[in-house]
Amino acid sequence: MLTRREWINLTLGTSAALAFDRASLSAQQPMIMRAIPSSGEKVPIVGLGSSATFSQVARGEDVTALREVLKAFTDQGGTVFDTAPSYGASEEVSGRLAGELGITDKVFWATKVNVAGRGGGGADAAAARAQIEASFTKLKKQKLDLIQVHNLGDVPTQLGILKALKQEGRVRYIGVTTTNEGQYAALETIMRNEPLDFIGIDYAIDNREVEATILPLAQQRKIGVLVYVPFGRTRLFTRVGDRPVPDWAKAFGATTWAQFFIKFVAAHPAVTVVTPATSQARHIADNLAGGRGTLPDEATRTKMIAFVDGLPAAAAG
Repeated sequence: MLTRREWINLTLGTSAALAFDRASLSAQQPMIMRAIPSSGEKVPIVGLGSSATFSQVARGEDVTALREVLKAFTDQGGTVFDTAPSYGASEEVSGRLAGELGITDKVFWATKVNVAGRGGGGADAAAARAQIEASFTKLKKQKLDLIQVHNLGDVPTQLGILKALKQEGRVRYIGVTTTNEGQYAALETIMRNEPLDFIGIDYAIDNREVEATILPLAQQRKIGVLVYVPFGRTRLFTRVGDRPVPDWAKAFGATTWAQFFIKFVAAHPAVTVVTPATSQARHIADNLAGGRGTLPDEATRTKMIAFVDGLPAAAAG
């Protein structure tokens, strides 16, 4: 499987090197900002996720790379950082490193709760509260920006706790997440019946099921949308292989595949923040460049879809 790192190494010194130089230069452009629908507060359209390789590095002894990632992210205008207790040591390590870097208050902290299946009823509620309190401690914050129920885990119990925390002023925004298409119908029901500030969902140029009803419903209900896995983890990089980014993508400022994929997702008006995960500081400028300059219009997005759909599908595994 060809990862982005492998693609860069294969082509470094030619077009990829030039593209990454452009990404660094584009950091001088302001980030596109999107308003959180429930409040009007504006946040940068590209954030940072902490699953995948970020969580893998966080489990190790040497977290220098993650320190560099967080510093580069905030230095270059990023704020929204998405994490979860289930992402290994990501919460604890990111909270500690942010404190050491003095950037704790520069970050929009988005985490999650999910202890469903631990016995039901009061046992689950107590476990959920304990997990949430641990997140406050690990992230070194008395008030968190966003907590969501992860993968729709026991929503009546856990969202109920989050509602209370929001009313108490300990959490600014609440929501629910899923990256499981089998849960989309349940997600829609929750979106229609609960006072959500955010949902978190999977969305990519080759994974567009949420465009049918979930994204329009988010717009209708004024719910913010965090997008996960905009690269399909590494699937999309594998699919494009060593092909160059089409020249016509320069019209909307995409000079790398990461920017191409991020700009496609960010261009949907329902999307509030795209949160690609990385453990490499050199990817930060590239990812954030996807949230700078212009975004493709609908006609161009259709052209982007046709281009990717015309490529061979990535091999499973």
